[in-house]
Amino acid sequence: VQLQASGGGLVQAGGSLRLSCAASGRTFSTYAMGWFRQAPGKEREFVAAIRWSGGGIGYADSVKGRFTISRDNAKNTVYLQMNSLKPEDTAVYYCASKRSLVLVTTAYDYDYWGQGTLVTVSS
Repeated sequence: VQLQASGGGLVQAGGSLRLSCAASGRTFSTYAMGWFRQAPGKEREFVAAIRWSGGGIGYADSVKGRFTISRDNAKNTVYLQMNSLKPEDTAVYYCASKRSLVLVTTAYDYDYWGQGTLVTVSS
């Protein structure tokens, strides 16, 4: 499985961005998907995850109510809609996938990773 993340950029605090992660492979619908981020000098942290069917979703407390994860299995794509962005959301955002029918929220459980897309939020 190959993952291609896109949609990052520079935005002012309070603004919005939508990240996309396109996956290769014909069995995308059987994969759990997640978004993680890594800020300079910090460890990679969980942001959001979604089950294969979209029926189960999880968020980090820091983004609840501001970020929304979704997926379109017909397009082999997962999205992260980010609203009310804050400077502390600045990081490289990575998408990840794992062949699993359950929600996966820990980085070490994921098998495949995209290359990352940079999100910079200015104050």
